[in-house]
Amino acid sequence: MARQTTNSSTDEILLDLEDRLAGVLKPIRPSNDIVQRLRERIHFPAREEITSRLMDWKRMFLVLGSVMSGLLVAITIARAFFYLAGRRHM
Repeated sequence: MARQTTNSSTDEILLDLEDRLAGVLKPIRPSNDIVQRLRERIHFPAREEITSRLMDWKRMFLVLGSVMSGLLVAITIARAFFYLAGRRHM
């Protein structure tokens, strides 16, 4: 029950703050130059470009997985050699 009261009081505080800011802050219009630069920066690639990038990611994950598997095999072999070499000296 106390938690519900806390949430409602927090909501009231936020709504009051939002109302005050809406009264104090006035919206401004950005210049056309800024809007044009943003439009140039924001670029949605074509569907073909997206699919080619996804294929590259799949290839990269395949290569990364192969490298990691190879390293695990090399580490396992090295540990086996160290284990066998350690047993001979006892």
